Amino acid sequence: MSEPVSGPETDLSAKPATEAKAGISLANRITDAIENDDRRALIDSFADAHPADIADVLEQISSGKRDDFIRLAEQDFPSDVLPELEEGLRDEILPLIDPKLLADAVGEMDSDDAVYLVESLDADLKEDVLSSLTVSDRIGIERSLEYPEYSAGRMMQRDMVVVPPFWTVGQTIDMMRAREDLPEEFYEIIVTDPAHKPLGTVLLSRLMASRRPVMMDTIMGDDFRVIDATDTQENVGYIFNQYHLVSAPVVDESGRLAGVITIDDAMRAMDDETKEDLLRLGGVGDEELTDSVIEIAKQRLPWLAVNLLTAVLASAVIAQFDAVIESIVALAILMTIVASMGGNAGTQTLTVAVRALATKDITPTNAMRIISREASVGLLNGIVFAVVMGMLTWAWYGDPALGGVLGAAMIINMIVAALAGILIPIWLEKLGADPALASAVFVTTVTDVVGFLAFLGLAALVLL
Repeated sequence: MSEPVSGPETDLSAKPATEAKAGISLANRITDAIENDDRRALIDSFADAHPADIADVLEQISSGKRDDFIRLAEQDFPSDVLPELEEGLRDEILPLIDPKLLADAVGEMDSDDAVYLVESLDADLKEDVLSSLTVSDRIGIERSLEYPEYSAGRMMQRDMVVVPPFWTVGQTIDMMRAREDLPEEFYEIIVTDPAHKPLGTVLLSRLMASRRPVMMDTIMGDDFRVIDATDTQENVGYIFNQYHLVSAPVVDESGRLAGVITIDDAMRAMDDETKEDLLRLGGVGDEELTDSVIEIAKQRLPWLAVNLLTAVLASAVIAQFDAVIESIVALAILMTIVASMGGNAGTQTLTVAVRALATKDITPTNAMRIISREASVGLLNGIVFAVVMGMLTWAWYGDPALGGVLGAAMIINMIVAALAGILIPIWLEKLGADPALASAVFVTTVTDVVGFLAFLGLAALVLL
């Protein structure tokens, strides 16, 4: 095995510590410069910082300090930070930036980042920015904006390396060396036919390992994945994850090459989708840390209102057994245990189901097996906790029948919770609804209603 090559002055152990130190102190350096109204210190503070780290600081400081940051930075504002910002904060910052600076920034960005930024501008500012671009850049951005939001057409880069199949490795290398507008980062060369339809891709590593006279069509991989420009970013992330891609060609409705998506954009899409699913499972929506109190309250209020209605429904079930509860006061103490355990079991199954649906791991082929497995898990856990709580209830109240009723109700609700947690998201997806957004409310309703009904109903039959 060959030894790693490094220069005599390379200090690999010191670099991470230096970077970590810079990352920790960046926020303090920026805020100190803002508080001292020191433009030079501010510019020096972020001169060597990564755009993502600067974006984190802007998301953490107050809106007043952000305004001061933009005012002090003026034309030195780090425009490469804009694509890294949360959408809401970016929309807040963009009107404060000089349009000429925005236009210059868009002209220097990768095409996918440029589209991501331009789509956030209001109509007048968007026209000002687009009119400042070269004809080719403007046409490219406008074509990308014609695709649906959160689609592959919005994500793709139009800067790519494309060659015909009859070129040699030598011609391809010479062309790349002569070009001054190569993409800043790329991993594959796309081989297309005369109609500009993708035939295959050649990894840069394969290209560099081949001799100059070798034809490109003899070393291209023909098992590559093509993404439709109208595909959702969720599906793009799935394709990259499923097939371990580093890049993929994007085609328009006629099958012609329109752009390319690289691994960094796909991972950003997956991160966005994961974040969205987590927030929606909690009934939160697309809330961001920089949102105002009013904005957050507006997003949370609808689902809290839905939860209130489901709570009223559960209370209506309890009201049907008020006489039973008056006769046996212990029921009022114990019935919350049944509903709570069912709710937690349902949430566990729901989380697994929503993630499996997002990654397309649940299919018509294995759906029944997974449903049966979850029901069996609910039964097994129900039996375990039924025995535990049944014995504790018997010891606590000295009534074995009450312990038996509690145990039986817990088994019933744990099975129902498991079934609800898997079936409800599957049904919602078939109906075209987002399982992450609506499932939690329905699962909670089912476990509460069934838990109270099973416990109080059994109590009425057995104990009275």
